Amino acid sequence: MTISERKKKILAAVVDEYIRTAEPVGSKAIAEKAGLGCSSATIRNELAELVNMGFLEQPHTSAGRVPTPTGYRMYVNELMERQKLSLEETEEINHRLNEKIKQLDDTISDIGRLASQITDYPALAVTTRTAVTVKRFDIIYVDANTFIIVALLSNNAVKNKLVHLPVSVNEQMIRKLSTLFNANFTGIEEEQITPILISSTERAADDTMGITSVIASFAIEVLSEAFKPTAFVTGENRLLNQPEYRDPDKAHKLMSYLSQGGNVLLQGDATSCGCDGVQVLIGPENVAEELKDSSVVIATYDAGDNTKGLIGVVGPTRMDYSAVAAKLSALAAGLSRRLGAPEAPPEGMHNKLIIKGDDPNEHR
Repeated sequence: MTISERKKKILAAVVDEYIRTAEPVGSKAIAEKAGLGCSSATIRNELAELVNMGFLEQPHTSAGRVPTPTGYRMYVNELMERQKLSLEETEEINHRLNEKIKQLDDTISDIGRLASQITDYPALAVTTRTAVTVKRFDIIYVDANTFIIVALLSNNAVKNKLVHLPVSVNEQMIRKLSTLFNANFTGIEEEQITPILISSTERAADDTMGITSVIASFAIEVLSEAFKPTAFVTGENRLLNQPEYRDPDKAHKLMSYLSQGGNVLLQGDATSCGCDGVQVLIGPENVAEELKDSSVVIATYDAGDNTKGLIGVVGPTRMDYSAVAAKLSALAAGLSRRLGAPEAPPEGMHNKLIIKGDDPNEHR
């Protein structure tokens, strides 16, 4: 849709003023802020056209205008000034990040807490892992009714389980199963542990007691658990600071949804950008119905060991996208440096925004 430069300036002024005040914006305020050098009547006409084009809406006949999700999308894509943090702000984030990582073992929860503090919005932190496999099985005979399964995973985690059997098993059977599992169940992902593979292993071991299935079930369980994202949500009560959530029912609905965790970040293809950019999902662009009146801003970081992390905030569509993106970007870059990124992002990448549907290689 073609939009004139004057309309773009007016739209940008409306969004900036609405972000600042949370009140509908009238032509008088635009005339004072935008510096267009045209009459209030001309501005009113342009505002009316922006309403007709779907970029603005008018809550009441006598009220000013507020941006629509389409208006915010135009603003984020083309109009807003990309904010860069000052050296002092960046150093403060890095200082607080260092302290958090030193003090607490639960790094993911702490990342979310810090993101919420620096943006003043509810924050969500998710660590997404690449698929792992078992590198080695050690199946250890204890007695006729007991054995231990030890699995060394490809991410070097070690999982074990003590198994009590209602039947007796000899040590030779346990040794045979250990050999078979190391030969056939290592280096494969969870979905490759099929009923056919389990049945063939039972036959090879001459196992009529179901011990093969017990060991295979344990392998499936640990591989599934290792692949599952770890999520943490914090700062839900910060929504109550925003005028949009003064309605207790509306605030409760969104806060309840946020308490469910990382699905908020994973539901919008947030991992698909494939770079150290920032993704913005505005209002209806979010899949979940609970987020249709909110926006989500997400940054990706490298957590090391083939692990990617997502850090995001949720707030009203009126949020200051430029400031939030700059802060999350700085936080993600700091996390990548500390948690295992192979190298720092290219110069300037920390301020690049990836908008849903954009080409990740296209610089804005």
